[in-house]
Amino acid sequence: MLKKNLPALRLRRRQLCGLPAALLLAATAPRAARAANEPVLVFAAASLTEVLQALARQGGFTGVRFSFAATSTLARQIEQGAPVQVFISADAAWMDLLQKGGSLVAGSRRDLAGTRLALIEPARAGTAASLAPPETAEAVRLRIDTAMAFQDARIATGDPAHVPVGRYAQAALQSLSRWDAVAPRLARADNVRAALVLVERGEAPLGITYRSDAQASTRVRIAALFPTSSHPPIRYPAALLRGAGPGAQRFLDHLSSAQARPLWEAAGFTLP
Repeated sequence: MLKKNLPALRLRRRQLCGLPAALLLAATAPRAARAANEPVLVFAAASLTEVLQALARQGGFTGVRFSFAATSTLARQIEQGAPVQVFISADAAWMDLLQKGGSLVAGSRRDLAGTRLALIEPARAGTAASLAPPETAEAVRLRIDTAMAFQDARIATGDPAHVPVGRYAQAALQSLSRWDAVAPRLARADNVRAALVLVERGEAPLGITYRSDAQASTRVRIAALFPTSSHPPIRYPAALLRGAGPGAQRFLDHLSSAQARPLWEAAGFTLP
């Protein structure tokens, strides 16, 4: 009887021996999916709207929710206790402020990407977009001087008092000896996307935004790029905030992964 049942006993033994491994796989396999589905609130600069949404889709992060606005507005909300897990700033100064206040998870801060400062204008029908806009100080000065010759012309950009793109714009215009002439005629927007809209609508003949914002719109074109030497480097630092869970860590890691690079580059950003 024992010999007759021996094959069945051996099969049962193999099944039992394999059970711990199977249980381990069953326990760990959904872990990545659970982290991807975990609710994660991300505060990010308005200029990152399209690329971050695309990166979340690429990584299957269905639990990620975004709040896009001016970096200064988001940083103040974090200081006031907003339940955020990931913060992505348009400059280092606001991230430095939160770091000094102890809001960041130690060691989680990193620079995700950079971009260029662009002088933009409305895209007019019949005018071909330049594949290689000029990048010289002379080209920027000429375009600004031509626009400023019209008495009511204004240049749209973020408010230099608190919006990163406005501060970059001010630094660049000072470097090119055009700040004193332009400052009284700035259309000071609450964030870079609001400045972009003013140019899209033709309410301002010129705007100063990031190259990546201009590429995201079909209604503007880049008239010129500011020389990189005319302003501090434009960087997007990111970090986890206190209380961030594994889903937030996985999302932040995905943003700086090799898989993410093509999406960043296609959107007009530069990578570290």
